Amino acid sequence: MGELTDKIKGNVDEIAGKMKQHSDDPDTRDEGAAQEAKGKGEQLIGKVKGALGDDI
Repeated sequence: MGELTDKIKGNVDEIAGKMKQHSDDPDTRDEGAAQEAKGKGEQLIGKVKGALGDDI
């Protein structure tokens, strides 16, 4: 995936994770925290690809 794709997927996962964290269900809140962390990781990968190029 390219830099932009990784950043977009990361943003979507982070937002979805934040929404799930407002649930009344503890399992859904935990899932939301994990999804938010995944999103932040995807965004970081996108930033690294932007700095180093897509060929990493």
